[in-house]
Amino acid sequence: MMDTAAIREKQAIALSSVLAGLALTGMKLIVGLSTNSLGILSEAAHSGLDLLAALITLFAVSVSDKPPDEDHQYGHGKMENVSALFETILLLVTCGWIIWEAIERLITRSSHVEATIWSYGVIVVSIVIDISRSRALSRVAKKYDSQALEADALHFSSDIWSSLTVLAGLVFVSLGYTSIDAVAALGVAVLVLFVSYRLGRRTIDALMDRVPKGLAQKIEKSIRTVDGVEELRSMRVRMSGARVFVDATVGLRRTMPFERAHLIMDEIERAIHAIRSTADATVHAEPFQGPDETIIDKVRMIVVNEGLRAPHNLEVHQSGGKYFIDFDVEYSEGSTFVEAHALALGIEEKIRSEIPSAERVTIHLEEFLPVEGELTHATAEESDLCEAIETLVLSDRRIRGCSDIAVLKHASYLHVTLTCMLDSTKTLAEVHQIVTQVEAQLYQNFPRVRRFMIHGEPV
Repeated sequence: MMDTAAIREKQAIALSSVLAGLALTGMKLIVGLSTNSLGILSEAAHSGLDLLAALITLFAVSVSDKPPDEDHQYGHGKMENVSALFETILLLVTCGWIIWEAIERLITRSSHVEATIWSYGVIVVSIVIDISRSRALSRVAKKYDSQALEADALHFSSDIWSSLTVLAGLVFVSLGYTSIDAVAALGVAVLVLFVSYRLGRRTIDALMDRVPKGLAQKIEKSIRTVDGVEELRSMRVRMSGARVFVDATVGLRRTMPFERAHLIMDEIERAIHAIRSTADATVHAEPFQGPDETIIDKVRMIVVNEGLRAPHNLEVHQSGGKYFIDFDVEYSEGSTFVEAHALALGIEEKIRSEIPSAERVTIHLEEFLPVEGELTHATAEESDLCEAIETLVLSDRRIRGCSDIAVLKHASYLHVTLTCMLDSTKTLAEVHQIVTQVEAQLYQNFPRVRRFMIHGEPV
């Protein structure tokens, strides 16, 4: 939402417009009545309605910046559009009256107009004031994208041209062409009608949620340029006052981690805000299957979508256009053999549906044992165990040292962690092979220990 300083600036410029409208209406009315100039009286009527429009704008600006509430969850921005609609109606009423009076005077020629210094003065003053406040309103309207202030600025810019028309009429009246005053009034009416049409069209478009020209295209382009967005499946944009609401659905790689997907959606929102800082963006992500998605990617996705941990020891072999898939998967602690088997069959079925060329799917089931307990270093009662473990580990001449043996107690099981030093010239594959062989020896000799975790360090 808009900060307090911005709200105050909008309300201040709207209030200044009200005061200017009040002053101009009074001056034009006094001079128009004293000179019997229909052109000036029409301008007074026009300014009077502008004053009413300015009051409506002030009210609309005050209401539109209120935060959303339970009954107006999209905020109160539409109030600016409603005020612009009232302004349009008022302008059309003004046009009707001016045209009626002008035609009547042209037909009956019953009026007498005096082109005095006061009539010239009030029009000149009106032009100066209208130029000043039209610029001020346009600046603030553009700064905060306020349609209510923009409508007010449009009003006063039209007043400038209408005042120039009346001024021209007074010049002709001073030369003896009194009927020109009525013609000048008609000129004012034509200008007001033109402004009314533009304002009314913009207002109705806003109330009908029509998107400003080019805005949707800019937002769409900004979304498509975000790294990670594979496709833009749908997008809707609507306006509520100065605020833009964007609903977008994008396709992201279905194998993408959730955290990465969340970061991409944040980036999409930032891209939208770069175009409209006041935009309220809602981004929905749907899975996208990329053409370069591998068999391993597909298998991992299927297993994880079943609520399981990612498969490990995943191997994919191809022969004669057929795939042979083998992997390990961990199931929940306490599951029965029948439950685990049913889970494996379900995963296999989904893999075959996703990968029709899968000839064989072999799933090795392992029980997942989340370990929670208090980690303690070797105590007196575990000292014999630690010494025995160290002796067995160091019996392998490939191990250059053993340290940091610690015991994690969990229920009736023991979990042991230790550090083994190995030759730094060995490859990672060689280190893995050695560690695996050492772990196998440990499991065989110490059945009480449920899990061994060996950390390798180069020396």
